[in-house]
Amino acid sequence: MKTAKTVELPSIDSAIALSGYREENIKTLARLTGADVVMRGQELLIAGTANQVERCEKIVRSLQRLWKDAKTITEADIATAVRALDTKRQDHLKELHQDVLATTRRGQEIRAKTFRQSKYVRAIRKHDLTFCIGPAGTGKTFLAAIIAVQALLNDEFERLILTRPAVEAGEKLGFLPGDLQQKINPYLRPLYDALYELIEPEKMTNLMERGIIEVAPLAYMRGRTLNNSFVIMDEAQNTTPAQMKMVLTRLGFRSRMVVTGDVTQTDLPSDKQSGLTVAVKILRKVEGIAFCEFSQADVVRHPLVQKIVAAYELHEK
Repeated sequence: MKTAKTVELPSIDSAIALSGYREENIKTLARLTGADVVMRGQELLIAGTANQVERCEKIVRSLQRLWKDAKTITEADIATAVRALDTKRQDHLKELHQDVLATTRRGQEIRAKTFRQSKYVRAIRKHDLTFCIGPAGTGKTFLAAIIAVQALLNDEFERLILTRPAVEAGEKLGFLPGDLQQKINPYLRPLYDALYELIEPEKMTNLMERGIIEVAPLAYMRGRTLNNSFVIMDEAQNTTPAQMKMVLTRLGFRSRMVVTGDVTQTDLPSDKQSGLTVAVKILRKVEGIAFCEFSQADVVRHPLVQKIVAAYELHEK
């Protein structure tokens, strides 16, 4: 038997937030629940079987903290709400929505969007060394950089150091124009992107000139002891075991390190082991080190990215 339900929204802005870009969220709700879902002004109309309507309404209500304040809602938010409903973790979902990591220069809230991301955030806050492994688009580097910048701005650390190995993915450094720093910058671009979300470019330049924020290739880490620093090593799958050991042993007093990578995207020669893979095997049982793993379900970029990652995972099995 068909039934219907209307959810009244407090404002047009709330309706826009819930609908998403080009009403993608409405389409997602319909696809995930089987209900007919239509937004008319400030009213969300849900029709279908009793179970379909009830399920859809519960998902919408669980996102109320976001749409009530006209906060951006993504497909990842909806997927996490569905997971919370199916696993009876609505209380955890509420905590996830309330844990705002930072607010961007444009006034947008940054928060974990999946339960694994939330676990990752807690791990970084609690441990001096955290490894995070997962596919592209899961927020490994971005979330670590956001937490690091916030900690730096709160005077919890004296320096923020971001590093990654300058290993080419089919291109050669020598083909790029400019001096060494200019050649390296494209490899460090993802780290810069996260920083610019919170820090004005002019202030960024000042912090880098003073050495408070340092973005450098992995080779620059040798021989140093990094005290009172927040260190992020990105693209760690492209380190050799010796390079990984070198970086991990740079960790000094009152410092924290996050190591991120995707073991399925190694650009090392086929005869070389990834330092990330080796480190996980060696350090898995060492007390005080956290390990977090993401899957394609944690992808929070364009919805197609999740499908691309899933297709490649299936092909490579």
